[in-house]
Amino acid sequence: MKWKLGTLLTVLILSMVLAGCSNSSSSQGDENTVTVWAMGEEGKKLQEFSKTFEENNPDLTVDVQAIPWDTAHDKLLTAVASGNGPDVVQLGTTWVPEFAEAGALKDLSEYMGDYPNFAKENFFEGSVTTMEHGDQVVGIPWYVDTRVIYYRTDLLKEAGYEEAPKTWDEMKDAATKLDARGEDSYGLDIDRNDQITPFIFAWQNGYEANLEQNELNFDSPEFKEALEYYTSYFEEGLSPTQEGVDIVEAFKSGSKPMFFSGPWMINIINDQAPDLEGKWATAVMPTKETNTSSMGGSHLSVFESADNVEGALKYISFMTDVDTQMDWLEESNTLPSRTEAWEKPKMTDDPNYATFGKQLENTKPGLQTEQFERIAQELLSSIERITEGGADLEKELEAFRQEAQELIEEE
Repeated sequence: MKWKLGTLLTVLILSMVLAGCSNSSSSQGDENTVTVWAMGEEGKKLQEFSKTFEENNPDLTVDVQAIPWDTAHDKLLTAVASGNGPDVVQLGTTWVPEFAEAGALKDLSEYMGDYPNFAKENFFEGSVTTMEHGDQVVGIPWYVDTRVIYYRTDLLKEAGYEEAPKTWDEMKDAATKLDARGEDSYGLDIDRNDQITPFIFAWQNGYEANLEQNELNFDSPEFKEALEYYTSYFEEGLSPTQEGVDIVEAFKSGSKPMFFSGPWMINIINDQAPDLEGKWATAVMPTKETNTSSMGGSHLSVFESADNVEGALKYISFMTDVDTQMDWLEESNTLPSRTEAWEKPKMTDDPNYATFGKQLENTKPGLQTEQFERIAQELLSSIERITEGGADLEKELEAFRQEAQELIEEE
């Protein structure tokens, strides 16, 4: 196991502080209990949802601790240091490399043959990469998400588009025509706080990193051209530099008739803007070299210090069963990770879900390095200086490249 000096010192300090402390879950060490840490809204729903598992496994009880996303990272670091973690932990896909590198996640390779639901061929190609850390399998995809285009069909039609833009050139043309409608009208809303969007554009332009050689390739023509295209929307006034009105209200009024987002927006629009029924749709991302989008979502992993490994494996197998995933979709509106689930009528008959299913076939996860979050935030800061401060793009990208390279070489 490889440790960075800073990580090792942090863990040692926390270990001394927390030595002798008991686990926050009173059921640690109980072979009849499966302790689960789950995040956000999913965590709040999971205890009740787990009753079916308990009915199917009467010798096991599930104890779910719901953890807010904004405190989850620190809580997990504390668990790594103290050795008092859960049996099962939910991890966002961008967190997997960090906690796998710290040795916090059990290698599931030896269990793959005993649990058919864990097989890599069950999942989208973009998910398989995030299951792995080196030659280990450290997580099983629980649910997935990606980004697609949400657009007002009526307003695009007025601009001369019977369907969503299919290429970068069409996207820019449509955005320009929509922006020309007048004051307070924009063409495409780009969430500048969404750290994955710049990488989506870069992937679409053929950008690739080579992490095995620590080559981020942020100085490549593909990456630079993608950032030029991304920032041009702000520089030309086609996208707002300030967040302004809530996106649903702006979508409803027509001031922001196109935006990128994930599956959660389907229900939000239906609930908060019912008058738009029949006036909006989703579409896969536009193409340059490809129409690649992001692969996000969450995995379920077994904590290295788990007391009930067998129960944890049974629970993860249950949660990644196709029928369970369809039930969880109804409960949480999160998209199933199993490709077989996408063959169900609910996924094929609903055009919005069908869009996500099609897009998920061409996705990439965030760079699989423990430094990805920091790298992505550095890039967003550079973009802000370019689009709001008027900084030179080439100089900013060079400074960003150097900073990112230093981060990756710290590992």
